[in-house]
Amino acid sequence: MNRFALDRVRNIGVIAHIDAGKTTTTERILYYTGRIHRMGEVHEGTATMDHMEQEQERGITITSAATTTYWLDHQINIIDTPGHIDFTAEVQRSLRVLDGGVVVFDAVAGVEPQSETVWRQADEYNVPRICFVNKMDRIGADFTRTIKMIRDRLNANPIAVQWPIGSESAFRGIVDLLSMEAAIWEEDDLGATPVMSDVPEEVLEEAVKARQAIVEYIVETDDELMLRYLEDEDISADELRCALRKATIAGEATPVFCGTALRNKGIQRVLDAVVHYLPSPEDVPPMEGTNPYTEKVEQRFANDDEPLSALVFKIVTDPYVGRLAYFRVYSGVLHSGDSVLNTTKNKKERIGRILRMHADRREDLKEVRAGDIAATLGLKRTFTGETLCDAKSPILLESIEFPEPVISLAIEPRSNADQEKMGLALKALSEEDPTFQIKTNDQTGQTILYGMGELHLEVLVDRMLREFRVAANVGKPRVAYRETITKTVDKAVGRFVRQTGGRGQYGHVVLRLEPLEPGAGIVIEDAIVRGAIPKEYVRPAEAGIRESLSSGVLAGYPIVDVKATLYDGSFHDVDSSEMAFKIAGSMAIRDGVDKGSPVLLEPIMFIEVVAPEDYTGDVIGNLSANRGMIEGMEMRVDGLQTIKAKVPLAEMFGYATRLRSMTQGRGIFTMEFSHYAPLGEDLARDVLRGYA
Repeated sequence: MNRFALDRVRNIGVIAHIDAGKTTTTERILYYTGRIHRMGEVHEGTATMDHMEQEQERGITITSAATTTYWLDHQINIIDTPGHIDFTAEVQRSLRVLDGGVVVFDAVAGVEPQSETVWRQADEYNVPRICFVNKMDRIGADFTRTIKMIRDRLNANPIAVQWPIGSESAFRGIVDLLSMEAAIWEEDDLGATPVMSDVPEEVLEEAVKARQAIVEYIVETDDELMLRYLEDEDISADELRCALRKATIAGEATPVFCGTALRNKGIQRVLDAVVHYLPSPEDVPPMEGTNPYTEKVEQRFANDDEPLSALVFKIVTDPYVGRLAYFRVYSGVLHSGDSVLNTTKNKKERIGRILRMHADRREDLKEVRAGDIAATLGLKRTFTGETLCDAKSPILLESIEFPEPVISLAIEPRSNADQEKMGLALKALSEEDPTFQIKTNDQTGQTILYGMGELHLEVLVDRMLREFRVAANVGKPRVAYRETITKTVDKAVGRFVRQTGGRGQYGHVVLRLEPLEPGAGIVIEDAIVRGAIPKEYVRPAEAGIRESLSSGVLAGYPIVDVKATLYDGSFHDVDSSEMAFKIAGSMAIRDGVDKGSPVLLEPIMFIEVVAPEDYTGDVIGNLSANRGMIEGMEMRVDGLQTIKAKVPLAEMFGYATRLRSMTQGRGIFTMEFSHYAPLGEDLARDVLRGYA
């Protein structure tokens, strides 16, 4: 049961680029709030929130972990998200249910590629955020440069609420620019009690200048304060804080803090900022959804008295308790044992145990109220992105859109006994992760797994072998190509006629196929006039069209960016059937694609390589030799060079090993999907030969 009033609840996520220090920051937050009594370390594999074996071995976060803690008489529900682009779905679904975010930046590297990705995702979901510039004790740390990068690269309005005292190894404290007090941390008490003092002489001038700048920024967001400021009236720190909170929640400003999580400096101030600047469930706009019966848009306010509405954002197969569904309650109260409606599927579900999660540990609850995040056992038919609500007041909340996978590999069980175990394991893993897809190749009968990157599939296969004890042979990763047409086909014909002894089969459809802009997806339009095909056969024909588009024509890859218009056909009073029209629709796609100059499309990845300057020539040469287009270079303060390029995914397999040998182990890279582009004729021929 929620002891706290709604305005004292914060639902926040810790988000950032890989290695910026998210999990270390979260560990410190849990320590200072009394949730844990010993700080775990990522590099030692003891971090509380990285509880999976794979996370501890690799020192990265793979799944978003949830926990609840308390600070300044507020309840804070925290989700620690992954930084690696292969697990971007975890970030996306977390942002969908959060009210605020803490974005962690590395003070040396500044804004990195994945920082840009998560920032864009947070913009999409209108999530107010604060920034924490971490690793201020590292060589090359630069607070002002990081703020400039946040402004320039992320198109944000960062407001430095603090000023660092010292930098690199001399970093020892901060100046609070609103109250003009200094906090200096002693090394021997794990940063628990900073010494408060006047602003040290060495930073006074800079701090005064910085305060002047941020006061101007803050008063610009509030007309009344602006008038008082212009009349030279004193504005108190509390008034500035209040105005900054409003601007932060409105998305007009982003307060910036600094510190070093590993050295335990600055974390309590970030916790204060979560309470002071990030919204409670009451501060965010009401949740909108559609009534599935009237199709009218309805709102649900964060209030216990409203009808229940909740969104399931994550499914986890827990080895001890079974299938866990994480959900966010937007309105109403949910009790253990309640019967609720899954509006997405229009099916009733019964709520079993309700649990408050602390990473992989659990605490039983009798009920959860509006604005809370919890997990439940016992939901059999509910999946990620689905709505649970009161059956008397149905509402369908907006689901969560996930990117399409770009890489695949074949897998087969080693024995018949493993066949069934593998089926169950893959079903459980695909329920957990919407970007993990499983298909069967019709020609070879092989099981093909699709994911977001090599690491993504590697971790999933590793989990299958360890957690589900499945012995399997795993193939090499392959690129998930796509197919499309390059010219309009005015007449694509599908005619299915079969005469047997009794009643025959007859279906006939005519389509127009048109290529669409990249990324437009599939559009199917019904333009039948004067009953050329009866209404009851149009839907089966469209189903055949959709099925054929999803299984491809050239090499079995999905066809994308095509508009199919069904405009003519014919039927037979006796022999026509739904199945005949479904087959005819499928045949029309094959005919149309053959006539439409089809091409294969390959995924192009955006890659950012960071390596010492001495190796820049080798890195660029290697990328160019692998069909890469160099987009730019940037010198960093720590003597490293950043190289940005777009490279076909097919050329990136094993790149981590190549980069290590080119740079004597000192180069790192990040990669994310950019777009699909046509594959050259010679390469397409090789792919098709491999398919045949």
